[in-house]
Amino acid sequence: MSFHRPGRVDLALQRNGRTFLTYSASYCGTADYKLGMLEYRGGNPLAASSWTKIPSPIFQRSNANGVHGPGHHSFFTSPDGTETWIACHANSSASQGTTRTTRGQKISWNADGPPNLGVPVPTSKVLASPSDETSGAGT
Repeated sequence: MSFHRPGRVDLALQRNGRTFLTYSASYCGTADYKLGMLEYRGGNPLAASSWTKIPSPIFQRSNANGVHGPGHHSFFTSPDGTETWIACHANSSASQGTTRTTRGQKISWNADGPPNLGVPVPTSKVLASPSDETSGAGT
């Protein structure tokens, strides 16, 4: 494995003693911009041998939902700390190029530990706010 810029490393997610790095892969002007992930396995974090690359994209286009090229992302926690959310850029059509909009949605965690980002939701879907957002706890 090589670290010759496989994409853009955006954030480490940590949970239950495990560390995951996510990154945007491919060119952001294409419908196939997507997210990949590495998991830290211990040892020197600067050594490639300390990481395992997840072989498949963890978040990618959904033609059915009209979401193309999701990437350039970050994660945030709900004000009460019980939920993890992703914020990313994506397009509503495959030919939009780099004219992208910001989207967000709650993620979950697989029973075996890694994050599960699910499928990008369409912009027409109304989502519940992050947990405890209206209480002002995060301000």
